[in-house]
Amino acid sequence: MPYGILRFAKMKGGPAKSLEAHHERKKEKYASNPDIDISRSNQNYHIIAPQKSYYYEIQSRIEKAQCKVRKDSIKFVDTIVTASPEFFKSRPPEEVKDYFRRAVDFLAAEVGRRNIFSAVVHMDERTPHMHLCFVPLTPDNRLSAKEIIGNRVKLTAWQDKFHGYMSQQYPELERGEPAVETKRKHIPVRLFKQATTLTAQMEQIKETMNDMSAFNLSRKRETVMKQLAEWIPKVGSFEKWIKQVEKGNQDLKDSIAALKDEKQNLEKRVVYQQKKTENAVRDYNNLAGDYSDMMEFINSIPKDLYEDLVKRYQELQEVTQDLDWDLSL
Repeated sequence: MPYGILRFAKMKGGPAKSLEAHHERKKEKYASNPDIDISRSNQNYHIIAPQKSYYYEIQSRIEKAQCKVRKDSIKFVDTIVTASPEFFKSRPPEEVKDYFRRAVDFLAAEVGRRNIFSAVVHMDERTPHMHLCFVPLTPDNRLSAKEIIGNRVKLTAWQDKFHGYMSQQYPELERGEPAVETKRKHIPVRLFKQATTLTAQMEQIKETMNDMSAFNLSRKRETVMKQLAEWIPKVGSFEKWIKQVEKGNQDLKDSIAALKDEKQNLEKRVVYQQKKTENAVRDYNNLAGDYSDMMEFINSIPKDLYEDLVKRYQELQEVTQDLDWDLSL
């Protein structure tokens, strides 16, 4: 059976410009995401269209609320809504749009429609999905992603409510057993957030590199070196998590093999375990794809620039050696 998908990524504000360029398809090429078919980008559409830039939409809401903002405050949340591919298969475009409209209604009731500044549906990738961005303002005008999104228990409640609301119109949608009850080991939500943040930072670095010219070469080069010196170690940390997830997937596959070897009637357990594995492999493939894009970018850094980086920042040399990266520079 198909299942609905709801995922949150908290943002401090810095990635707003890069995410806007991605969500609103403001670039001509998307090397970091080969799944994007720009010939179909004209099929994308808004449920809620931003009136101005993401940065303006975020800041204007925060200023109007007159709330306290810390340096590390989460200023907006990038929400991804989709479903497993089989749900969308053979559905006409208007029914697909109805699914996302209903999801917007659900989120608007939960986070406040006034706080949502963009909800754009991407039809130019493998599976239709929606990016809905909102400022996490509470009813009494406090900026608090923690209160709105919550901890692991509240995230489970979010999934329960989302499934309950969506399945009223789409009863074929399935909701698995909550992770808190089953003690299943899912990929941490923060890993998806890390992938989103690292990708946005990578796009910022690319923009800086593309802006380099004979007139600003020295200044831009220094900026790029600082950005890379901060970003590359984070990619190293991300890779370590990817390897742990990969090992977890193998453990799941091994448990299926063990179940199949048992002679008792364990068909239901085998099917359940297979579904867990399919979900885990799908999530892993998404993260591995993001990591592959990052490594491709690192390998595209000019040799002289990377050599200067390694000489100047000892930490980069340690990361490269520790992870045994074979950088073809």
